Amino acid sequence: MEYVQYGKTGMKVSRFGLGCMRFPAAEKEAIAMVRYAIDNGVNYLDTAFVYKDSEVITGKALKDGYRNKIYLATKSPIWNITKHEDFEKYLDEELVRLGTDHIDVYLLHNMNHSNWEKVKQFDGFTFLDKMLEKGKIAHKAFSIHNTLEAFKEIVDAYDWEMAQIQLNILDVKQQVGVEGLKYAANKGLAAVIMEPLRGGYILNTVPQEAQDLLDHYSEKRSLVEWCFRWLYNMPEVSVILSGTSSLQQLKDNLKIFEQAAPNVMSEADLNLIVKIREAYEAKKSIGCTGCRYCMPCPQGVAIPEIFKLYNSQQLMKAHVIDTAVYQSSLVPAGSGADQCVSCGICTGQCPQALEIPELLEKVHSEFMSTAYPPKR
Repeated sequence: MEYVQYGKTGMKVSRFGLGCMRFPAAEKEAIAMVRYAIDNGVNYLDTAFVYKDSEVITGKALKDGYRNKIYLATKSPIWNITKHEDFEKYLDEELVRLGTDHIDVYLLHNMNHSNWEKVKQFDGFTFLDKMLEKGKIAHKAFSIHNTLEAFKEIVDAYDWEMAQIQLNILDVKQQVGVEGLKYAANKGLAAVIMEPLRGGYILNTVPQEAQDLLDHYSEKRSLVEWCFRWLYNMPEVSVILSGTSSLQQLKDNLKIFEQAAPNVMSEADLNLIVKIREAYEAKKSIGCTGCRYCMPCPQGVAIPEIFKLYNSQQLMKAHVIDTAVYQSSLVPAGSGADQCVSCGICTGQCPQALEIPELLEKVHSEFMSTAYPPKR
């Protein structure tokens, strides 16, 4: 297992972190899997208040001395907060569930628009500072599914020590993207990656063109390994989380991460990833190139971001995160397609001659027709 510095904290963490959201159904099997990971060099575990039974099972797995071998990260359910005191109430409940007296890395969970407003309204910053003083947490962090603009605002608002972002070979410019990763790293933050395989949907929707590229490439690796390798190649990445639901999946991941050093990919390797990404993106349904000639919109509609989300959602049909970002971040922030008044200025500026107002209406209708539980 390779280990790296965790931002400015002084912690040294395994490049592979065990995500504790997708445990096996059998508790005994889940506990054995967690301990197997730790016995084989994993020293970073990530869970959350809302992951069903995860904190309780993780707490049981960390008995018998295992707690002292790892760094434990969990998350505050921001959507449940109705007053400042609620922050500590939920933290205390998590400490009981996990059977520990402190959390190594405590995250404010999913900083979408409404959650970010709650953090400011109920002073989540003072809460974190107080918990540091009390010794209930060791490091302060947040996770996010939101736009790059929102991400930068949140990073700059407080002395965070870690940001947990979605990033994978397809999301180079989606949500926070590579630019956000580098922005956080330049601020001294550790960067933890979630959704490295988009919950497995990258593997479930492989275009034949992408498979052909892999089959004919001189260096033989699975798509899973290339996805992880592309991430750990970047020195800005601290930990890559992967939730495993079986011991065999865990063993496969551990093998991939045996030599997870940065800067291991050649120029040809990186070009391979670009071509694989292009094979996926060729299936997108709106021909927006992201040139931004349509911007700024007089009504504040985030046109390119909306089309990127929609194209991504079309590619990953069963994956709801793009719908969630639209419903919980863009619409509440007043930059959703519902703000379009069909003035037509954007259409006149679009090099692709897209009928943007009509497309925005279609996108909004489809995104809003899907129910997304805000407590996810």
